[in-house]
Amino acid sequence: MNLIPADKAEEGKIDKFLENNPNVKRQSLLCKGYVVELKGQIEGCFILEEMEEGTYWLKQLYITQSEAAILPVLLEAILMMAKQQHAQRVYVHSHQPVVDILLEALQFHPQKERVFVDKYDKSEGNWWLYHVS
Repeated sequence: MNLIPADKAEEGKIDKFLENNPNVKRQSLLCKGYVVELKGQIEGCFILEEMEEGTYWLKQLYITQSEAAILPVLLEAILMMAKQQHAQRVYVHSHQPVVDILLEALQFHPQKERVFVDKYDKSEGNWWLYHVS
């Protein structure tokens, strides 16, 4: 599994991935995101954006259904990347119960009434926080 800044990935591979996954926002991905390459193909993407000093938001996390089994490994790799960027906190907004279970297993904590959550409110789904050590 390779995590590649989207603006450095092969354009043809990105085009194919985005063609097959129209819900992924191309411009955001190319400006701030990373792609997940497996066996020479792009199978996923994410954006790890610093919102405030030490506070990051993991956005637009996507993995193809055929590679969904690597999601726990991908999340661990993203947290390692956050640590290298000196993150103190990583927030995730989840709208899938399976992802909620995975986040809880990875020691993310559900958020209800926090400053960050209130600033970037999304009506559906759940907010989670991971404290980077």
